[in-house]
Amino acid sequence: MTTTLPRWRGLRHLPREARDTLFLLVVIAWTVLPHVGHLPLWCSLLTATVLMWRAWLAATNSPLPGRWLPVAVLVVATACTLLSFRTLLGKEPGVTMAVVLMALKTLELRARRDAFVVFFLGFFLVLTHFLYSQSLLVAFAMLGSVWGMLTALVLAHMPVGRPPLRQAGALALRTAALGAPVMVLLFLLFPRMGPLWGVPQDALATTGLSNELSFGSVAEIATDDRIAMRLRFPDGAPAPSQLYFRGPVLTRFDGRVWSPLNTDYPLPPRDEGLVVNGQGVRYEVTLEPSRLPVLALLDATPALPRLDGLWTRRREDLGWATNRPVRERIRFATTAYPNFRLDADGLSQAANAEALRLPESVAPRTRAWARELRAQPALARADAAALSAAVMQHIRSSGYTYTLAPGAYGEVDPAAAIDEFWLDRREGFCEHFAATYVVILRELGVPARIVTGFQGTDPTVVDGFHIVRQSQAHAWAEYWHPARGWTRADPTAAVAPERIFSSRNLRPPPGLMSGAIDTVSPELSARLRALWESVDNRWNQWVLNYARGQQLDLLSRLGFTAPSWQDLARLLVLVLTGLSLAGAAWAWWDRQRQDPWRRQALAIAALLRPLGIEAALHDTPRQLAMLVGQRFGDAGEPLARLLLNLERERYGPSAITRPSSAWLSALRGASRRLRSAGPIT
Repeated sequence: MTTTLPRWRGLRHLPREARDTLFLLVVIAWTVLPHVGHLPLWCSLLTATVLMWRAWLAATNSPLPGRWLPVAVLVVATACTLLSFRTLLGKEPGVTMAVVLMALKTLELRARRDAFVVFFLGFFLVLTHFLYSQSLLVAFAMLGSVWGMLTALVLAHMPVGRPPLRQAGALALRTAALGAPVMVLLFLLFPRMGPLWGVPQDALATTGLSNELSFGSVAEIATDDRIAMRLRFPDGAPAPSQLYFRGPVLTRFDGRVWSPLNTDYPLPPRDEGLVVNGQGVRYEVTLEPSRLPVLALLDATPALPRLDGLWTRRREDLGWATNRPVRERIRFATTAYPNFRLDADGLSQAANAEALRLPESVAPRTRAWARELRAQPALARADAAALSAAVMQHIRSSGYTYTLAPGAYGEVDPAAAIDEFWLDRREGFCEHFAATYVVILRELGVPARIVTGFQGTDPTVVDGFHIVRQSQAHAWAEYWHPARGWTRADPTAAVAPERIFSSRNLRPPPGLMSGAIDTVSPELSARLRALWESVDNRWNQWVLNYARGQQLDLLSRLGFTAPSWQDLARLLVLVLTGLSLAGAAWAWWDRQRQDPWRRQALAIAALLRPLGIEAALHDTPRQLAMLVGQRFGDAGEPLARLLLNLERERYGPSAITRPSSAWLSALRGASRRLRSAGPIT
């Protein structure tokens, strides 16, 4: 015995309920699709299976499964969620369960009440996407989901006939357009109040910088083209070689990993340790969210304005720390001084000892090489600057290669990783050169440390903003000079000067799509990226960065002398009250108007009354045609046929949305001829 699948006759031939169900399933799939990257594999497969099965049931008009099956699947899904996340609380397990519930609820679409539960679950699922990303692409995708859900909701409120999807979609679009002004008003005026307006800590993308550094860690970040910050320089941008953005300063070394001296919230800095000279560089920066309580700012930035909801403090190593990870995009203006001196008056005994400490077993051959260098007659009495210059000259002249993929070091003996790089293979990225440089200077008796952060910006300026990407993450070194204090030394400038002086980064191999675009036009990919980032920057500046400061600026432009959040609340209440009164007036006026179908029904009743037929408003056209036939027999056939045509036009598969004036004119003519003929007795 073989089972034959029913032949697919097309969407238009499906029953109304099947068509609406398939449309709703497509909307649900579109809403869930962006979550696939965040969901466990089992959840994505389960959701896809349930949705496809439900679509098959709708297309074949098969009965829905019993209630025990969704319950059993839900129990299994709950157990899988516990196994995947060890909890049912939190963002990840919560979104996973919401997706499972949405899929399973489609197996219970037996009544309009069940459909409404699916709609509300869908709207909630739309909101969960913004816990992961608030980008412009996500916003556009979720606008499509909202429109689809509203269209399905409209269809659920139109149970009679077979309204076209185009009609329901247009009505949903008009409804959303009517609500858009209120949405914009709330966005502009609703007070931003601290944590109520925030997003959970793990809700946003995070920067690739870390509080630790080992061989290969920066090279991994260098393949990430996401934006780390945007900068605007009102007085002109400094040279690329001056664009060092200081992040974590790493002094402690355990033989494999470099880390800061103190990861706790820093004590107040010793302001006398920093001396700035020359003219400052004013800049405005928009920082993307970070997983570290650190602000990577242009060297050297001595002061910051007060930031809402964030406590900032400058550390003694000139880095800026915060009391918590930066979970939201922040924007502010400040001034940096490229010409500065730090700790020129001397180091404390503890700081000096930590900046010289090396584990005994680390890099024995490289340290022996350093001692041989110091033994050269020309360097026997050299100071820190001369020793640093000698190491830099060795890098320039000894065939070192700057590469993103130097391979792994220290797989056999981790303590010999630096030896393999410096003396054998001589291939590395910025962290290889910076870490080895610091080890050599410490062996030479010079205090030294590693600084991580970003260096340079994109060559192309987008909308007046200079863009710093994750791929511009960098590691450099500082050594301490008795007369100058902590002095920057970047070994990368010795091996790859174009990286520092021209901001030319190493690029990973292009993907299939970008490689194809580059083949057609080498500049097209860069133009497309610049165009998208220009649009994305405006989204960030005008929408995502719209905060309490911008709200108060708006009130100032509206004439408020000293605006506060109380003024915002009062203005919002006033405007909403005005809109509510206007809406009430429009609703009252709309009630006075008659529905066009009601006007037609009154006109039909008026035409049938002289014929001796009393038509009620609730009588259907078929009932009226039967009354005409009973009273006039064959003579009333033309009039009855017109009434039956009206029933098909209004309730049939090709239902019209408004009454036809031509049909009403034909009805008047038929009733006139029937009156002149007289009744059949």
